[in-house]
Amino acid sequence: MPAVELPIFPLGLVLFPGAPQLLHIFEPRYRQMLADCLEGDRRFGVSFAPGGDEPAGPPAPGHVGCTALIRESRLLPDGRSNILTIGESRYQLREYLTTTLPYRVARVEPFDDDDPDADAPPLDEATASLRGQFTRFVDGMRALTDRPGDQIELADDPKMLSFQVSATLEVDDTVKLELLGLRSTLGRIEILNRMLRPLNGELAGRVAVHTRARSNGKGGVARDIVRTQ
Repeated sequence: MPAVELPIFPLGLVLFPGAPQLLHIFEPRYRQMLADCLEGDRRFGVSFAPGGDEPAGPPAPGHVGCTALIRESRLLPDGRSNILTIGESRYQLREYLTTTLPYRVARVEPFDDDDPDADAPPLDEATASLRGQFTRFVDGMRALTDRPGDQIELADDPKMLSFQVSATLEVDDTVKLELLGLRSTLGRIEILNRMLRPLNGELAGRVAVHTRARSNGKGGVARDIVRTQ
């Protein structure tokens, strides 16, 4: 894919394609970036930087990030903004450009997975496993927090499913960066399956303990006792 020029927003998060992300824009330089993006194609690059832009400094060339498309923008009375973005394509940062703008602009090279036509049976099997593993994980978390919620809608496409799961799991940012930069759909799905199996095993044990605690050990839900003074 040809290189493109993008405003770069260093953030302490890893954005994945297809993932929605709410952002609060308050620094003057990024207010200007937002205004320029809204007048243009509504896109900027999100590159992971621990703690944001400082004190770690800007992401170095070679860093992997994700383009964010601004879906909604709400300007607040004091000049700050709340925006809703969604991740689009991944990129590798090639070089920063010299500009007079207060924010950084870089030349980035978009990339995709290298195995879109991977052998169907292994990919289908791994994808089916991921759907099952992730569904069990979501159901377990809901049971643990007593929040049923609506049924989660899983992406049909294996690649987008892998991004959806990667974005949802609360794992270390270095792991998320590895998943973001991996150029194999099958490889990413296999990693997620290996991560979810022990997580689901641990979660099942916690849910069992939680269920016993709620039932008060008697097979029925424990009731709160309200004492009146």
